[in-house]
Amino acid sequence: MVRCTAPVRGHRSASAAANCPACSGRYTRYSSGGGYRSYSPSSYTSSIGSGASRSSGRGSARSLKPTWSGAGSSILYTVEEVRTLTPVRKSVEKLADQPDLRDVFLCHAWDDRQGAAKELHDLLESSGVSVWFSEKDVGLGAPLLRTIDKGLANSRVGIVLVTPALLRRLPAEGIADKELSALLARERLVPIVHETTYEALREVSPLLGSRSGLNTAEEPMTEVAAKLAELVAL
Repeated sequence: MVRCTAPVRGHRSASAAANCPACSGRYTRYSSGGGYRSYSPSSYTSSIGSGASRSSGRGSARSLKPTWSGAGSSILYTVEEVRTLTPVRKSVEKLADQPDLRDVFLCHAWDDRQGAAKELHDLLESSGVSVWFSEKDVGLGAPLLRTIDKGLANSRVGIVLVTPALLRRLPAEGIADKELSALLARERLVPIVHETTYEALREVSPLLGSRSGLNTAEEPMTEVAAKLAELVAL
């Protein structure tokens, strides 16, 4: 079956549209300019234009807006990001009738609690996202594992902040490993790779490494948090 090349190459010119094997005959010129209308697959809408940026890591064009983006949103995604986040978004929508749930459960290494994990937590909360975060949700003297189990059960989405510290901790099978095992059993998991690589993650946890997510090597933590905020917004 012939596939449209718009999600990967874009159709920014007449020649680009003509070279698409699926859409060469379906593109029409705008009445007021020389641009061409772009194809929109059912899971997202295309936003190719002068503001489209490119990933610094994989070189993929960030030119897409998923259906859950707000009308006024300027946040752009790669094809892979939309594909990865779409099942998570569907899970969020299925849980929309449970307003008491937290938006996000943040799994992180103990060493990151005052660093990258707190930064991500603060960015999410400033965007109106409710976050289960051990630094504020585990009270003094509270049973840690029971509190974490309750936090996992009462959150719509699980985020795993993958850092060098987490990679060091996972082989020891500590608290982070128990959280991760519970998160991997669900379809509502988004890995966030920070200051390390997916290759390094796969060496420690092949199962988690098989999941796609977001990467701060390709976009700053502020943009990662903005995408997560859009993902869980209802």
